[in-house]
Amino acid sequence: MNALVPTSVLNAAQLQQRISACWDDDLVRQLTDYIAVPAKSPMFDPEWVQHGFIERVVQSAADWVRSQKVAGLQLEIVRLPGRTPLLFFEVAAHSGASNNIASSACCTSASEQNDTTHPETVLIYGHLDKQPEFTGWRSDLGPWTPVYEDGMLYGRGGADDGYAVYAAITAIAAIQAQGAGHPRIVGLIETSEESGSPDLGPYIDALRPRLGDVSLVVCLDSGAGNYDQLWITNSLRGNVTGVLRVEVLTEGVHSGDASGVVPSSFRVLRHVLDRLEDSASGRLLPASLHCEVPADRLAEARATAAILGDELFKRFPWAHANCTGSGPSVLPTATEPLQALLARTWAPTLSVTGVEGLPDLQNAGNVLRPATSFKLSVRLPPLVDAAQAVQQLKTLLEENAPYQARVTFEHAEGASGWNAPSTAPWLHAALQQASQNCFGAPYATIGQGGTIPLMNMLEKSFPKAQMMVCGVLGPKSNAHGPNEFLHVPYAKKLTATVAQVLAAAGAAREIKYY
Repeated sequence: MNALVPTSVLNAAQLQQRISACWDDDLVRQLTDYIAVPAKSPMFDPEWVQHGFIERVVQSAADWVRSQKVAGLQLEIVRLPGRTPLLFFEVAAHSGASNNIASSACCTSASEQNDTTHPETVLIYGHLDKQPEFTGWRSDLGPWTPVYEDGMLYGRGGADDGYAVYAAITAIAAIQAQGAGHPRIVGLIETSEESGSPDLGPYIDALRPRLGDVSLVVCLDSGAGNYDQLWITNSLRGNVTGVLRVEVLTEGVHSGDASGVVPSSFRVLRHVLDRLEDSASGRLLPASLHCEVPADRLAEARATAAILGDELFKRFPWAHANCTGSGPSVLPTATEPLQALLARTWAPTLSVTGVEGLPDLQNAGNVLRPATSFKLSVRLPPLVDAAQAVQQLKTLLEENAPYQARVTFEHAEGASGWNAPSTAPWLHAALQQASQNCFGAPYATIGQGGTIPLMNMLEKSFPKAQMMVCGVLGPKSNAHGPNEFLHVPYAKKLTATVAQVLAAAGAAREIKYY
């Protein structure tokens, strides 16, 4: 690794104290302001340019980053025609003992660039766009009404993923404040993630000459199994979304006159979905949507299930609890922890996330409706190709329609899942030490049932890079739903662990603590 970056020496306790104070004195306030801005992703706000909310949060984050005293920092708001803006920052390699900044052009020789023991450049990822409001918020809360209560900062986007850029810069500043070294660091903070990151690929291509030799990716847009230790994401499911529509009439007709002759569009739609899902068990029927769980992921899942146990069930807001209050009366589809963990990370599932053609209850007259549309979300195991799944689903749902009704599966888009590469010994040691320092517990791994399209983009772009995928979305944090919150005590510790891993990545030898 870079000879200009010597062994880092950190006082872990002082590091955590500084970072905690930064959160209390500044970051909570910054994120409170961020939450108040309805910076919805373009999928949910087609007029995002005119509304200016995305521009507002990007400018605010950029102003804050520029105001921080981080040596070697350069920042730019990058804009491609027709794309959402991207915040790009670069921090030159910092040689700890000499307190000097090494220029990115001269920090590694040609021979050192082939050394994969430690990363030459660390890439940090986050995003600033948000999911829409959704319903069901507590009466005193709301998506754009930030409330800080008992260590939880409520509101849309703070945890997913507005905190990322603030935590990243705070971590780098904390390393430098102790005179420790770190490698060259670049940051990509995008604004289209909640729309599937359609703009990220073009930005990566445009910025590739400036990104350098990325050997470690730190993604701050994932979740945690609990708030007691560092959690590293080892897999992500893919996703296919689309609109399934069934049309049987050109207009609604009296149900007493037509029912029994005209097939119900809802029944036809239900019939078509039976091709995809066994409604009794929830199992998706096409074999092509399933894959075998790799042996290493199965072993890790067993370890994680042993850590979390029944918390895998208790984390959800069940409609009603049983008489003892110890668990749900609504029965989960998986009955024991390992089964539940694999079902939400390595099994395909179907969710209906939106509906069109159904009037609200107050206006539901005796009318046989002409059409019914469902927005479908099909989660895919990490190793299933999403592009192939899109075509297979379109054929399965559209062909041989019952009653020759018009059945279409349109606006279908897919993003493949991700299976993490093997963790290098140096990174494993750094994660373990950082988790012990900050949480007093070893780090753990967990698969996530959600999709982060950029991980495949980044792995294809930087196939030799190590991956540290983590985040603050722990139990009940409820990203995308009502009462979303950022768990500030966990965010403080995660920020400190990131700082320690960055310092270890820049060290020529093992990082030292005192």
